[in-house]
Amino acid sequence: MSRALRQVRPLESALVDLRSAVLPVSLPLPLPGAAEQRRAVREITSQLDDYVLPRLATIDAPLLAVVGGSTGAGKSTLVNSLVGRRVTAPGVIRPTTRAPVLVHHSLDAEWFTDDRILPGLARSTGANKDARSLQLVAEDSIPPGLAILDAPDIDSVVVENRELAAQLLAAADLWLFVTSAARYADAVPWDFLNSAAERSAAVAVVLDRVPPRAMTEVPAHLGQMMSERGLGGSPLFAVPETTVDDQGLLPVSAISPIRGWLARLARDQASRAEVVHRTLDGAIGALAARAPRLARAVDEQAEVVNQLRAEVDHSYAEAARTISVQTADGTLLRGEVLARWHEFVGTGEFFRALEHKVSWLRDRVVAAIKGEPPGARNLKVAVESGLEALVRQEADAAAERAEASWQANAAGRDLIGRTSADLTRSSPSFEQSAARAIRDWQGAVLDLVADEGMGRRSKARFLALGVNGVGVALMIVVFAHTGGLVGAEIGVAGGTAVLAQRVLEAVFGDQAVRRLAETAKAELDSRIEALMAGELLRYHAILDGLGVDPEQATRLRSTAQAVEAARAEGLPQAVQARPVHDQVLAAADERPAIEATRVRELPDLYSVGTDDIVDAEIVETGREELR
Repeated sequence: MSRALRQVRPLESALVDLRSAVLPVSLPLPLPGAAEQRRAVREITSQLDDYVLPRLATIDAPLLAVVGGSTGAGKSTLVNSLVGRRVTAPGVIRPTTRAPVLVHHSLDAEWFTDDRILPGLARSTGANKDARSLQLVAEDSIPPGLAILDAPDIDSVVVENRELAAQLLAAADLWLFVTSAARYADAVPWDFLNSAAERSAAVAVVLDRVPPRAMTEVPAHLGQMMSERGLGGSPLFAVPETTVDDQGLLPVSAISPIRGWLARLARDQASRAEVVHRTLDGAIGALAARAPRLARAVDEQAEVVNQLRAEVDHSYAEAARTISVQTADGTLLRGEVLARWHEFVGTGEFFRALEHKVSWLRDRVVAAIKGEPPGARNLKVAVESGLEALVRQEADAAAERAEASWQANAAGRDLIGRTSADLTRSSPSFEQSAARAIRDWQGAVLDLVADEGMGRRSKARFLALGVNGVGVALMIVVFAHTGGLVGAEIGVAGGTAVLAQRVLEAVFGDQAVRRLAETAKAELDSRIEALMAGELLRYHAILDGLGVDPEQATRLRSTAQAVEAARAEGLPQAVQARPVHDQVLAAADERPAIEATRVRELPDLYSVGTDDIVDAEIVETGREELR
């Protein structure tokens, strides 16, 4: 295995892991900054796929210079003029819908015919209007080792064109950024240039259509703006306003400085490697820097999801708690339940007998009642009905509280707007679920007393009352389990509970009654909690469907750290790279002051000539004169 491959493997592996960590991030909630970070997900994965990973794998591939810029800046005209013939059609009507054009030397065709770079774009060799297709043009006037790509307008009114332009510029080894003397201060171009400066991309700026009388002032001003924004070391070419020939090409003299500069890049492999390494390293560093910001966005999403989940959980926990209290403090021993209990035990006469002769109750109950007492079944139905009403009431109240808590939160309101379910009330199936849960509890209580009664010496008394009779008496005791009755309730519901207690003690004894009541109450609370948990599922399903995984933030941070560690070991070197003798993109403090120098015409494409002096200019920006 070669040394180059050993160097590249850890970095490639770390970047692949970073891509895997970034790709599933969705950020579905409309939180501040979420839209920007969603774009970051697309941009990070696209740049890894379109440029960083392919370039790392093929570090010796030709230098790709992407020509981009504003609408009407003259990008296509410049590309055609650099090539020496019309290979891309300038747009007369804006926006022009066509495939981006990549021009390369025929010897370099193998680097671009496959999906090494920009794998999402189909390849074609003829002109077409499919913006998702890459038109390849083999042209031997372009030196080997260099390819030029004409990109759509960065400020196109068509969103697809803008997005494609940004994608192509992110896949460039070198940005050849074209603007005009009339629009060089526009905001959109500077958004791209600032982005290039932030990630240390190799950039050259072409200031097109400069009026001759402004060739001194306008380029100097643009150079000053570049220096102030971190692009002081980038070449700035000023192309004078001039006429084109019958093929739509600029005079050779107008673009000769650009040709000469590109010719030196193409001729010197070390210079190309310098450009590639500078842009690639900057791109990797920017990706690693963006991952923690993306991780913070995931954290924010997870925090809001947890908050929304906690709010609905609390609402239904409060409902379960309220039901638990009201099924133990005598609240249910009113109305229909109380009337059916009186009916069961013999109306008021039973209470009067109890008031005077409580100790006589056992014998009276056992002797007077043969088989199952009349009214036991009606009492069971009344208990069921009263308990159902309480459960439905509290479940609806929980739904109202949960919905109100989400309405108070922008993210919660967004979720409510997305769902077709009515979250202001219990789910449509809740009434049936509640009725079934209560019937199941009553059945469990009857099983409980049946198991207890059949094994006791007082079996005859148990059989006299019947399972339903003993069971409903236990339910009455459960409903006054905490003894929280006050005022007039003590005389009515309280007497009811005491009577039920005495009935059960006549069968089981006082200790067994306490144990049975505690078991039955715990069983009821458990079923109510399960019922409310079932209602929570619809809220949890909405939140779980968002796909917000807090572990994504951890993975993003760890993979970004791994990328930085691998990057610190250095990028792979080209197989035949030589020491750099001519720094094509020198540091800003090594460059001369702003000046407008005459250059000589280059009559042959990308060759160095010494003919007549012409009016094209190259402006080189520095720092010393701007202090």
